[in-house]
Amino acid sequence: MTQERFSAGPFGDVRVLELADVKGEWCGKLMADLGADVIKIEPPGGAPEREIGPFYHEEVHPERSLHFWHYNTSKRGVTLNIETEDGRALFRQLVATADVLLETTRPGYLASLGLGYEQLRALNPRLVMCSLTDFGQTGPWRDYLGSDLIHLAAGGQMESCGYSDEDVPGAPPIAPGGGNGWHMGSHYAYIAIVTALIWRSFSGKGQYIDTSVHGAAALTTEMKVPMWIYSRMHVRRQTGRQSVPIPTPRGQFLCKDGKYITTGGGGGRFAPPRLRVLAEWMDQHGFAEDLLDEQYADAAFIDQRQSHIGEVLERFCAGITSEQAYHGAQQRGFVWGAVRAPEDIVQDPHWDDRGFWTEVAHPELGETFTYPGASGIYSASPWQISRRAPLIGEHNEDVFGALGVDRAHLAALREAGAV
Repeated sequence: MTQERFSAGPFGDVRVLELADVKGEWCGKLMADLGADVIKIEPPGGAPEREIGPFYHEEVHPERSLHFWHYNTSKRGVTLNIETEDGRALFRQLVATADVLLETTRPGYLASLGLGYEQLRALNPRLVMCSLTDFGQTGPWRDYLGSDLIHLAAGGQMESCGYSDEDVPGAPPIAPGGGNGWHMGSHYAYIAIVTALIWRSFSGKGQYIDTSVHGAAALTTEMKVPMWIYSRMHVRRQTGRQSVPIPTPRGQFLCKDGKYITTGGGGGRFAPPRLRVLAEWMDQHGFAEDLLDEQYADAAFIDQRQSHIGEVLERFCAGITSEQAYHGAQQRGFVWGAVRAPEDIVQDPHWDDRGFWTEVAHPELGETFTYPGASGIYSASPWQISRRAPLIGEHNEDVFGALGVDRAHLAALREAGAV
């Protein structure tokens, strides 16, 4: 890793060059917010991701994309045209100073410019280069194009998500939203990079990592693929619950406030002592019906009455709010959870208590904005968003200046279209 320490975070002495689009920008953010000096390399004029909305105050502008803001915190930003000789020369100089190169270009593209791994390794033998592409560097699909939706379909997620045939006959599969495919790819790239850095720490050698969004998606189907490989069992979509080969009782119920509670898929399956606890709670609200009868102390009787218990449970949930159901169940040891919208999450005092939300200043706007925080709280090497996403070419002078490029030379490079 580099001698200079950039921050107090876990990756405070790691420099990352990010030549990445939507496939890899989340990976770069994960490392940047943990202290790495991530230098985001964009083409002159800015990356296409700056055109993704929504936009601040609905102003369609490359510096107002909320998407770009979110995925590029803590990074420094430069512009560089690697299709010019001057641009490639600067890129090689940057590679010589880097620990990691994260790139998402088409297979073979960098090699065609003389910037493939073998050429870059000659400049920096300790370089960890991670290529995150749609379908990988090899195989019959290597040149195929993908999107977040395509990967969720081809990777297997969509086939397992959606409504059961009993609820909506012939319903098509449904994809989860929010760029899940890109996140999967970035997470696996992140894990691969961290692993390669650990290996380098005792071997002294860098390495090349070929990873793909398609592979990441296929690895994130929980037990769906192993169920077929080992048991030749097809999973079935179930409304609001896990897709499995054998149907399970419905576990989501509508509450009085119009929101849903998830009961962990238990439906009517309870051991007698647990059903008694549930029935006593329901009785406090006048919804126990016959569940306090002595015959429910018999597990065999409960098995026969699963459908009825589920119906009573549904009526109980309809009589209380989702928050009452959530907290009441948790206090009694039931694994229930309220189905929350994003606005519910933002207003949840639990997140405030843990300091999850973080304020990030945007000096160019004279405002401070609230961003989501870290998934973990570090006791010794703190996570933090060190800066808002970079403006187009904001750090050209700093980054290229450290390579010996003065302002006059930088102006000439800009005029020539190299930066």
